[in-house]
Amino acid sequence: MKKNIVVHASLLVLAFFLFSLVNDWLHPTYWQLWVGGIIGMTLPELDHFIYVFFTNPQEVTSQRIQYFCRNREYIKCLGLLADTVEERTGSIFHTLIFQLVILALSFWVVTSSGNLLGKGLVLSLFLHLLVDQAIDYQKGGNLSRWFQDIPINLDKNQSLVFLLVASLIFIVLGVAA
Repeated sequence: MKKNIVVHASLLVLAFFLFSLVNDWLHPTYWQLWVGGIIGMTLPELDHFIYVFFTNPQEVTSQRIQYFCRNREYIKCLGLLADTVEERTGSIFHTLIFQLVILALSFWVVTSSGNLLGKGLVLSLFLHLLVDQAIDYQKGGNLSRWFQDIPINLDKNQSLVFLLVASLIFIVLGVAA
């Protein structure tokens, strides 16, 4: 779990620093971009709590996590969430459909808004999903978990192309911000 947090945070800092360099946002008055980035980076993690408490509370792992939360054993709760992340399929945020919504929202916010908080939020949401997809690809060689609701099966090479195209779109949006 710590490794996952470090990877997400490191890539957020790197990407936002590069976008700040390109867009001349290095002055401290652009702090809203970074606050939006931090908020956007943590939002997809709510997906796990939605799964445990609302969409599948009847599962054994969900009940164990709920038990730890009720007893204020938050470290055990987070540890179990991290250890069982592969069990949770059918998430709301970790799907291609949600990523397409975030892509459309990112394009809209980046091109038509001067709000740096909003830009930071949507860009970091997009980045978080990309990192999660890259981790899934590295572990399993495909992105099948992301395409559960859509009848599309990508092989290893197609999944890699998808990741590269999505990454390029993210970079273009970040530079255009």
